[in-house]
Amino acid sequence: MRDPYEVLGVPRSANAAAIKSAYRKLAKKYHPDANKNDPKAAARFSELNSANEIIGDADKRKQFDRGEIDGEGKPRFQGFPPGGDPRARAGGFESHTFRSGGAGGGGFEDILNSMFGAAGRGARPGGGGGGGSRFEFDPGTMALDLDISVSMTVSLEEAVNGAEKRVRLPSGKELNVKIPAGVVAGQQIRLKGQGESAAGHPPGDLLITVSIAQHPLFKVDGSDLRLDLPITLYEAVLGGKVRVPTLGSAVELSIPKNTSSGRTFRLKGKGLPKAGGNGDLLVTTRIMLPDGNNAELEALMQKWRDAHPYNPRSDFS
Repeated sequence: MRDPYEVLGVPRSANAAAIKSAYRKLAKKYHPDANKNDPKAAARFSELNSANEIIGDADKRKQFDRGEIDGEGKPRFQGFPPGGDPRARAGGFESHTFRSGGAGGGGFEDILNSMFGAAGRGARPGGGGGGGSRFEFDPGTMALDLDISVSMTVSLEEAVNGAEKRVRLPSGKELNVKIPAGVVAGQQIRLKGQGESAAGHPPGDLLITVSIAQHPLFKVDGSDLRLDLPITLYEAVLGGKVRVPTLGSAVELSIPKNTSSGRTFRLKGKGLPKAGGNGDLLVTTRIMLPDGNNAELEALMQKWRDAHPYNPRSDFS
């Protein structure tokens, strides 16, 4: 993935508000619902979500700026430390192969034997100088952790409908991964045999933990979705039909006369999949005034205020 700053078109010095503004502007431009004839729009939209997931989050942005994670939020692979693969562990100890010391003695096995004694895991009886029976540590009996864990960010649409995405492993290998429809944040996908391999051991698995990118329009509330719907002053007063976006096709919502800002309407079955059906879409109206000053509107409101005064805050103490 490209640099998240480059994807959102903001400099590295941009503040959080500038990043949020850039993301919303681009997400609206490339939203699949507005680009149904552009096959590249969905990929661009997904890329925007992934970029915002990184630099739109204060903690992840710091990690990215420090070089701790890459543009997809995955830990940057720094290579193995000298002496072996840190994934080969048993009981918290790294598994390395050491040759027994010759005349010098005092090899790695001796150190482990002194720590674990005869009851040590992976110990086997053997002879040695100094008389008496002693146990030698056998690294070959230690279990290897060959699983690989990575994270993947998907858009809300991809989580609901399913998708095929490409994941990059720490080794540099890339795989196509099928994301099942209805996946939820924190769910783990296991790909058998796609982990690390070692002679004499079955290959490990690839464990992919899924996160869902913030959506430019919808907020997830369990299996429900929430949407703030801007309406005009005259739509609030006179009522009317307003088109409302959903994760599928847009629907029409009837706004009753004299609708206040903050009123919530429930659209049944327009939320996220759940057992036995779908959640709902909760639409909250937000009355928006026109930009700039409007002398005619101000005169009308002054006249109406003088003739019909009222106090919506009368219940306040």
